[in-house]
Amino acid sequence: MKTDKLTIQVFPGSAELSRAAADLFASTAQAAVSARGRFLAALSGGSTPRAMFDMMAKSPYLERLPWGKMLFFWGDERCVPSDDAESSYNQARTVWLAHVPVPEGNIFRIKGELGPHAAAEDYARQLKSVAEAGLDWPRFDLVLFGLGADGHTASLFPGSADTSGVATVAVTAHYQDRPANRVSLTPEVFNSARSVIFLATGAEKAQALATTLTGAREPVKYPAQRIHPAGGNIWWLVDTAAASLLPEKIDGVVFHR
Repeated sequence: MKTDKLTIQVFPGSAELSRAAADLFASTAQAAVSARGRFLAALSGGSTPRAMFDMMAKSPYLERLPWGKMLFFWGDERCVPSDDAESSYNQARTVWLAHVPVPEGNIFRIKGELGPHAAAEDYARQLKSVAEAGLDWPRFDLVLFGLGADGHTASLFPGSADTSGVATVAVTAHYQDRPANRVSLTPEVFNSARSVIFLATGAEKAQALATTLTGAREPVKYPAQRIHPAGGNIWWLVDTAAASLLPEKIDGVVFHR
């Protein structure tokens, strides 16, 4: 995974990890607004970022962040109604975004209720609407990722086809013996980001984490290996259990235990 800077930070538990993630998110937002006048973030769903979202709805983040200049997107989404408990948008809205002064026009959700293909096309149009002239998608200041025990991230699953030249993809293949009706941004979009943060907790993620960072490069089998932002920074914030199979040192990586 070749980037300008790859940093791994290991924390004793999820509370410390979530606080570090919130602080990193906040400092990245403040720096982006100072440098470019706005901050564009793509969020993830699942249980891991929930504690971070909850923290950022409260002090000191509530008072200090430039909410009016922060734009929120999602890296992937399940094709369910926006008020469904499985909706990543609904999770972030309920725990976080409904409690902070973000203008409604700064929230760009994937309209999962349209179905995978229509929602992917609609989201591609939304991305283009905020991109710089001549580009099909914006350069995100920060993308938040989780990691599956099988090495997937966002809704880029093992065995999924590579993509080129498109911003979004409809995910309709079966996954873990059930239909995966989702929309995901593509690696090209993710890899144009200025910064990405992976959050991984629990012993069940240890093998996937070690394989992603130190194993043979097999991006079709381990989709998290597809994320390598050119000219960007990548942080892995992990707990002790998830880091249990990592070596003491990885060449070219800043490692904080």
